[in-house]
Amino acid sequence: MNCLKIGKDTVIYQGEALSVLHSLPSASVDAVITDPPYSTGGMTLASKQQDPCKKYQNSGTKKTYPAMLGDTRDQRSYTFWATWWLSECWRIAREGSPLLVFTDWRQLPTITDAIQAAGWLWRGVVVWQKPSARPAIGEFRREAEFVIYGSKGKPSIHSRRCFPGVFKCPVNAATKVHITGKPVALLQELMGVVVDGGTVLDPFLGGGTTAHAALLTGRKCIGVELSPEYAKLSAERLLEIV
Repeated sequence: MNCLKIGKDTVIYQGEALSVLHSLPSASVDAVITDPPYSTGGMTLASKQQDPCKKYQNSGTKKTYPAMLGDTRDQRSYTFWATWWLSECWRIAREGSPLLVFTDWRQLPTITDAIQAAGWLWRGVVVWQKPSARPAIGEFRREAEFVIYGSKGKPSIHSRRCFPGVFKCPVNAATKVHITGKPVALLQELMGVVVDGGTVLDPFLGGGTTAHAALLTGRKCIGVELSPEYAKLSAERLLEIV
């Protein structure tokens, strides 16, 4: 497990999420915001185990990304695995901390079950509308992903703002560094439920978007990333704004 420190507010651990989470102290972070591998993108096991660049990218897209790891679990193992890491996150979070977990329509039932099995209170589903979603001839366009909202016990309220339940936010292909990377602007909006100056834990940091948004909004971040290539890329990206 390698540890990269960026400035005084961000730490990136390069390693397997469960192993790193076991090492973190209890009640030490103010929020968990993460975008775990979905292990979807197909209706059969064979299609789920394809290269993520084929599963999650429009055909003909020329931009390539580093390999995405940990995205080939079947449905049963995905449920067990999600419950394990969410349980560790529950331990590490302080009482009242918010939980925000990205998912797609296929894993929506699974991740909501895992969140509750891990001890979190399930409080709702936030919709991210993606204007650039693939068309579906003769069907409904899958132009939404979801952010499952939960809390550790009764949520701590840090703002008088009423946040929307639907965010329409385009993907900026020019700045995207991960095959499933989310827009920084979206993460900045979601940071509104985190106490000012608080610490956000992201066990699946990917291209570093959560840490990027945390820094831009005056918060700290502890990130974990399995891929050495993405951990390095995240650190380089964050050094540009420190």
